Amino acid sequence: MRSGLEAAPAPPGAASSRPRTLAVAIGQHSDAGRKSENQDSHGAAVPDGPALALKGVALAVADGISSSPVSRIAAETAVKSFLDQYYATSDTWTVETAGQRVIRSVNAWLHGETRRSGQGEDPDRGHVCTFSAVVLKARTAHLFHVGDARIFRLAGRALEPLTEDHRLTLGGRSYLGRALGMAPEIAIDYRSLPIAEGDVLVLSTDGVHEHLPGRVVADLIAEHADDLELAARSIVEAALEAGSDDNLTVQIVRVDGLPEGDAVDLVEGGAEACPPAPILSPPCEFEGYRVLRQIHASHRSHIYLAADGESGEQVALKVPSVDLRGDAALLRQFMMEEWIARRVDSPHLLKSIAPRRARSHLYVVTEHVEGITLRQWMYDNPAPDLPAVRDIVGQLVKGVRALHRKQMVHGDLRPENVMITPQGLVKVIDFGSVRAAGVLEAAPAEGEQVLGTLQYTAPECLLGEPASWRSDLFAIGVIAYEMLTGRLPYGAQASRVRTRDEARALRYAPAAQDSRAIPPWIDGALRCAVHPDPTRRHEALSEFVADLKIPNPRFARTGFTPLAERDPVRFWQGVSLVLALIVFALLVRMFG
Repeated sequence: MRSGLEAAPAPPGAASSRPRTLAVAIGQHSDAGRKSENQDSHGAAVPDGPALALKGVALAVADGISSSPVSRIAAETAVKSFLDQYYATSDTWTVETAGQRVIRSVNAWLHGETRRSGQGEDPDRGHVCTFSAVVLKARTAHLFHVGDARIFRLAGRALEPLTEDHRLTLGGRSYLGRALGMAPEIAIDYRSLPIAEGDVLVLSTDGVHEHLPGRVVADLIAEHADDLELAARSIVEAALEAGSDDNLTVQIVRVDGLPEGDAVDLVEGGAEACPPAPILSPPCEFEGYRVLRQIHASHRSHIYLAADGESGEQVALKVPSVDLRGDAALLRQFMMEEWIARRVDSPHLLKSIAPRRARSHLYVVTEHVEGITLRQWMYDNPAPDLPAVRDIVGQLVKGVRALHRKQMVHGDLRPENVMITPQGLVKVIDFGSVRAAGVLEAAPAEGEQVLGTLQYTAPECLLGEPASWRSDLFAIGVIAYEMLTGRLPYGAQASRVRTRDEARALRYAPAAQDSRAIPPWIDGALRCAVHPDPTRRHEALSEFVADLKIPNPRFARTGFTPLAERDPVRFWQGVSLVLALIVFALLVRMFG
């Protein structure tokens, strides 16, 4: 990855040599101008390989305030920290999440340095600077802005401003109203906009844009289109000639090529990189593994117990099924399973095994989990007690929350995808439907495909809406309900939802309507978790777990429970019978 305060520009014509990846040309220049010290800082990073698809190209500029003797340090720290730490964040995070978290951490450090230096009451002499950054990822530009450095987009012979200065005017004087290091918390302006080949973005400090009209900047960029470094130097020199008495910094980035294809193509090299592994016939040898026996088979994959030929470690070896080989989208999703497993760490999630040898086929290697599926556990325990259900649900939630913290949604939580070891450890074992926000951002999917099992899929997903953490909550709620009752909260109706009216018409069957002694407050917690409207479910997975342990007053009921809640089917049958009798009586009266 190229990065630093003087990053080299991408070569012209890069788009033609790598048409499936993002290609840019960068030019940047900074000068102290008429001041003795340059308190501006700038930098750019153009990574190689998968990082280019998943993290994109980053540019940043910072302007230290002239009243502070340490603002140069603040500006350099802000730029260097952003470029280093942004690329160290999880590949599964969106640009907005990663960028905001990095900038907030930088702000906290700068503010802490000011307080430690004894300048806490006078931020104008502390570690304070303005900051603006652009991240180009896939076909989108992500903008972060604090202060009065600006970001523009070239529009013909003009510059279109994409940011607003954070300045205040008091008593006829202008003051910086927001900057990094000025306060312990920082509000960051963020926006995203689509980009096209040929688009040009310009970042500059006030020493440039307050002294040079936009048309002059646009003309200089057009004049030196083949050498953006020269264009940047020319802009700085023109601003100096125009009377600028401040530090001057300008960055120019031109989009020369945009990525094509699926995110997995960008991350892993495409579904054609390796042929799918063949269906195996144990016992046999395969790519350094001794395949012992088949564990599971479905329309999507075959899973085998195998032993590594070098270490002897037992692993699970997963190969795509024959049905998958004709579906490029599902095959690419299969490729992502191991990638996802490598990026999460929880005792309640299946662990990936790092490859020890080069592979000539497409397959997935994970830890082998001894135990039974939750489905088998439910068969073996048809009437479990509440503590056992709470324990399983609590562990399941811990695993799913580890995914959510990485901005990933599981999308296919069901009893068959949950293992319970002889020691009682609960593990989620299948990542075939996981959606990572950062990957989808790199290559947005055309339409939302339902990959999960319909009986456990939230109604909003069946309607084509993107899966969210609330969708996983719905599935966990259905699992908990089924463990306690042996049935589904909406029967088979939920899996047939195709319109919003059908979703609204779903009627929850109370968990306590049969002979099992399920407290009303438990039933209320389950009803909330599986509500057809995602906005009416719990505010967090932990809230659902808490409601299964401690009675929530809003779910506690006293007195008579209406028949409409105890048995909706019988209630509506009764209503229909009454209406039929009324119609019959009216007909008799009309016709004598």
